[in-house]
This record gives sequence, C-alpha cells and structure tokens, in this order.
Amino acid sequence: MPESTALPAADRDRLRHHGDVDVSPGMLDFAVNVQGSGPPDWLRERLAARLGELGRYPSAADESAARAAVAARHGRAPEEVLLLGGGAEGFAMLPRLAPRLAAVVHPSFTEPELALREAGVAVARVLLEPPYALDPALVPAEADLVVLGNPTNPTSVLHPAETLYALRRPGRIVVIDEAFADAIPGEPQSVAAQSLPDVLVLRSLTKTWALAGLRCGYLLGPPALLTRLSHGRAHWPLGTLQLEAIAATADPAALGESRSRAVDIAAERAVMIERLRGLGIEVCEPAHGPFVLIRVPDGELLRKRLADKAIAVRRCDTFPGLGPDHLRLAVRGAAEVDRLVAAIRSSGL
Repeated sequence: MPESTALPAADRDRLRHHGDVDVSPGMLDFAVNVQGSGPPDWLRERLAARLGELGRYPSAADESAARAAVAARHGRAPEEVLLLGGGAEGFAMLPRLAPRLAAVVHPSFTEPELALREAGVAVARVLLEPPYALDPALVPAEADLVVLGNPTNPTSVLHPAETLYALRRPGRIVVIDEAFADAIPGEPQSVAAQSLPDVLVLRSLTKTWALAGLRCGYLLGPPALLTRLSHGRAHWPLGTLQLEAIAATADPAALGESRSRAVDIAAERAVMIERLRGLGIEVCEPAHGPFVLIRVPDGELLRKRLADKAIAVRRCDTFPGLGPDHLRLAVRGAAEVDRLVAAIRSSGL
C-alpha cells in the first residue's frame, strides 16, 4: 500500500540525512563515499584553466561538447543525455513525470523518495530483506514509476540487469541510479548503454572524481522523457566549470583512470571485509560498491565511540528498512582500515 504523501518533520530529517554532517575536520572519514579529498591534479588544472572565463555566461558550445562527450562515453546519441548539477538534481526532477504511484526500492538512497513525497506523489516502499536481492514481483503492479539504485547504497548489492528489465511494464518508467557503477571493474549489470523508451539511468561524478562541491552528473534516457524532466528548468542550469568537469571525466584517458581505480577499490574492499570479519562483524555480501554495510550489536554506541576517536562512520537507521545496528563504511586503504580495526577492538563492544 502507498504511504501517505504527508511528511512529518522527523521523517524528512531522516530522509535528508547524509553522512557528511557526521564528519568534522580532522576526522578519519569512513562516512562519505567520495574517493579522496579532491579531484586529481589533471582535472584541477583543466578547471583552473577556465577560471578566467567566469565573467561570461556558460556557452552553448560548452554544453554541446559535454553532452557529446557523455554520449560517446556510453554509446548514446547526444539527445539522450541531460546534464545535471549533481545526481540529486535528477531526483528533484522526477515529480515532473507526474506519476500516480511511485515505488522506491529500499534500503536505498533516500533523496528520490524525499523529492517525490514533498511534491505530493504517492510512494510505495518496497522493503527488501537480507541479502537484499530484488524480486520484481514485490513492486506493486499499479506503480507507474520505479526507482532503485544499482549498485545500491548502502547495501552494496548489485542487481542483475535481467532483474532490472523485468521491472518494465506498459505505462511504467524505471529509474536506475548508477551513481557508483563506475566504481565496479567493467561496470557489470549497467544498462547505461541501452536505449530504451521507458528507462532512465542516472550517473553522478561526485564520488569517483571527488567533485562533491561542484555538483556534476547526468541522466541518460529517451529524448521525450528528458524533455519532460527539463521543462521549466532555469536558463544556464550548469556553470562553465561543471560543463568542463563533465566533458573532462568522459574523456577516454579519464575513463582509463577510473577503471584502474575501480580495480583498486575491489581489492581494498576484499581486504577490508576480511579484516571486519576477523572482528566477528557481520558484513552484507556479496558487496560490489565502494562501501560495505555492516551489522553490529549496539551499532549506535559503536558509532559514537568511534567518533570519540575521530573516526566517522555512516549511521544507517535513516535508510528505510535498516536500524541502529547497521552502519555503512566507505572502502578505504590499508592504513585507514588498520586504524578503524584498532578503534573497534578498543571500543569495548
């Protein structure tokens, strides 16, 4: 049954919660999934080279170049690309599709549900049980919009593409959040390259390229749906630096760097999971993203004790379907994991 569209303040706060609010300067950050403290040097240089142009409005040529670069990266036509000021902008656009009933698959990123409910759209939560595999039959037949992540944040589950295609129905639009797809070697199960009349794919550049402060992303989908989503959008929706960053990170050399980093993440994740298991901690597996979901007794107390040791981890009771015993940990390197493991051991839990 769909939930009420009314959104009590406490529910709104939970859905709006993001890990960055729990990270203070100087803390070791396992709470936020951004890779690194800032973009690589070559990307900084490309952005810095455009600073002298900020006195002029963003050009149509820059927008076209960025769209063309993204289209080439995914084997799509430029008309199938809608550039965004971060993935969250794409979620904020979803109410423009005027769904009668939106089904949101949880546990998952909460911004889509928040945007839909605040716009008065009826929402049905599809709550998955461990190990969080999706059965398309769980989605209400009457839902004309379905939203899910792949890989899913915070469970790190990667749903098979066949499962995603099974969600399609006449009159239904399927939105797949692939914000972390480029952090998986080979981007398996991605449907970004598929031109389908009823499927929208969202990509974010925030995490892989450490561009959280610049807000960059895009939607891939049929031109008719992208036109509906962009209706009423402000002129010059993206700035010059955003357009430059989108074009730069779609370049073949940048993609090679991203693929190499994905291999490193997979290796670091495997080691990290082994270390956590050695502490007797339950890890949600198989994990595919640049983060892992764990479950520990007294998880909220552990989170607070880690914070006292200047280590930030992501609380997960803000995700529908999860509770205070769940925590999300970003994948980090050996030195950071050593410090985390030592802090957990000394926590007394």
